[in-house]
Amino acid sequence: MKAWLEERLPLSGVIAMLRHKRVPHHRYSVWYYFGGMTLFLFLIQVGTGALLLLYYRPSAAEAYESVQFIVSRVPFGWLVRSIHAWSANLMVASAFAHLFSVLFLHAYRRPRELTWMSGVVLLLLTLGFGFTGYLLPWNEVSFFATRVGTDIAATVPLAGDALVRFLRGGDEVTGATLTRLFGFHVAILPAVATVLVAFHLLLVQGHGMSVPPSVEAQDASDPAAVRSIPFLPHFLLRDLFAWTAVLAVLAALATLYPWELGAKADPFAPAPAGIRPEWYFLWAFETLKHVPPTVAGVNGELVAVAVMGAGAGVALLLPLLAGSSARARAAVVWAGAAALLFMSAMTALALRTVTP
Repeated sequence: MKAWLEERLPLSGVIAMLRHKRVPHHRYSVWYYFGGMTLFLFLIQVGTGALLLLYYRPSAAEAYESVQFIVSRVPFGWLVRSIHAWSANLMVASAFAHLFSVLFLHAYRRPRELTWMSGVVLLLLTLGFGFTGYLLPWNEVSFFATRVGTDIAATVPLAGDALVRFLRGGDEVTGATLTRLFGFHVAILPAVATVLVAFHLLLVQGHGMSVPPSVEAQDASDPAAVRSIPFLPHFLLRDLFAWTAVLAVLAALATLYPWELGAKADPFAPAPAGIRPEWYFLWAFETLKHVPPTVAGVNGELVAVAVMGAGAGVALLLPLLAGSSARARAAVVWAGAAALLFMSAMTALALRTVTP
């Protein structure tokens, strides 16, 4: 049987390559595991999402009732939905941790520029998953939060109105918006993300794990201090242990704190007090709240959105901007730390001032 399978599916070469592959082992090695955690949570999203699709109906008339049926009538439906919701939040947190760890360890340096760029795009796609999936339960909070979120697109010069209509499928948030975001959430974004994940993993396998400059300098002065471990089974087992720990946290959250459904959306009702987006958009939400109406004669929201867009562009092109200069890399790290502190401060301010 083994010979028959090997003849048709030759995996011995892949296994041999993995057995010879080695991974650097140093005091910062713990940060290597966040990439695997993010991938694991993405796979959980795919699995639980496929189960929810068996009962979910993407229309304004039936979406809320179908989710209500899942959580109240389908055996363990409430658990599957809670796992899907909590794993989405954990995946965003893990992706941010992975991005900033790569930034602070200078792992975007040559020849890993494309690895960094594909990772930034994957983070943006992860946020896109969160935005497009938020409206699908068609509850009160998600409806009005989506209305606010799509309103921001109107500040884009020239194309703002067209962009809003593209996102909503019309001038207002309606059932057409739900159907459109559903298509993005379950078809377009997963297809693009799958291709990018495969490309990202191929680059990581080709270039190997990056070693921070401080460790490289230590290794250059003392070659005997260079340490590495085999990928198979040592690193793989440690990665699996991290996955198990994440699964335990996910199971505890989904069981002890089931994701609430809330009240059904009423498009004709006024927006309830305390409407806010998910935590990973709170910093942008709070920033837009504190921007003055005009900045140097220009619409304040437009300035804020432009700055955020420029920040995303700088993050994407970071390896090309930093170059090989140690001083430039240090400046990039300080800028990244400042951005992280700003996002954390704005999120904390939103959590303190906005009533749930």
